[in-house]
Amino acid sequence: MSTVLLTGAAGFIGSHIRAQLEARGHEVVAVDGMIPAAHGPDATAPEGVTVANLRTADIDSMLGGVDVVCHQAAMVGAGVDARDAPDYAADNDLVTARLLAAMYRAGVSRLVLASSMVVYGDGTYTDAVGATVDPPARTTDALEAGHFERYLADGTPAQWALTPESAPIAPRSYYAASKAAQEAFAKAWTLETGGQVTALRYHNVYGPHMPRDTPYAGVAAIFRSQLESGMAPTVFEDGGQMRDFVHVDDIARANVTAIEKTPPGFDAFNVCSGQPITIGEVAAELCKAIDGPDPVTTGRFRPGDVRHIVADPARATEVLGFTATVSPADGIAAFATAPLR
Repeated sequence: MSTVLLTGAAGFIGSHIRAQLEARGHEVVAVDGMIPAAHGPDATAPEGVTVANLRTADIDSMLGGVDVVCHQAAMVGAGVDARDAPDYAADNDLVTARLLAAMYRAGVSRLVLASSMVVYGDGTYTDAVGATVDPPARTTDALEAGHFERYLADGTPAQWALTPESAPIAPRSYYAASKAAQEAFAKAWTLETGGQVTALRYHNVYGPHMPRDTPYAGVAAIFRSQLESGMAPTVFEDGGQMRDFVHVDDIARANVTAIEKTPPGFDAFNVCSGQPITIGEVAAELCKAIDGPDPVTTGRFRPGDVRHIVADPARATEVLGFTATVSPADGIAAFATAPLR
């Protein structure tokens, strides 16, 4: 059994990881900054969680006797506007750099890093014969006209395809850029120190105790919050955006698997359900589960949004031995009445 420094231990994902680690007999050194955007303005830390702002805290003192670090602490989501950029850089990139430096000083050589599918940007597309293509980006004029797909030169829609870990890193938001930078810092650290880093690229995570509707919450929580308020979920574009929704229990299990079997050097893995579903279907399943009002498809759009991004789960199964066990059909139905933060 290992001693694990778990950052973000009080968070949505971190709390599930902590529970699974302790259930398997690992000792957990639990730390969380209790950032108001994630926990609310007056939240108190759960028992056993040390409150520390990792931008400035003495990380060296947390690493005594630690075998592996599981780094979940981060500022997440789309944010509000460009004023959020310094916080993404500080909470995600500066903190990761400080953590890697402290691990080097302490002789801790293994890190499991929370990354994200957002590093891929627009995902993977093919033409009619299955060849990978990079169709032109969506324009505001096209979106305003209701043309939401990415289109080939002949005017036909490009087809979405599973995105492997070898896909180009092409972030499209401040959050995405910060996650790509975290990975880059971690990879450089492995090359210099000989350490081991496993970056887990989470896809759309949902499940019990997910944060409620905030500018940093996921779309599943936004739909849930709308339903709790007696409102119909509002779906952007035409609802056909393809995603992979993965349950938080599977995310936690992927982390435990990587902690117990950290591959050498730097490696990154998609963590996903392997069962694609549209945003519109997610909203409809939530409504169906509680006999709520039907979703409203608005046709509205956000210029920076990605049309389709769906993961290839093969490498995580092959190398880590991880395969998700919660299907979107079962998980989303249960999420309809699960407690939120």
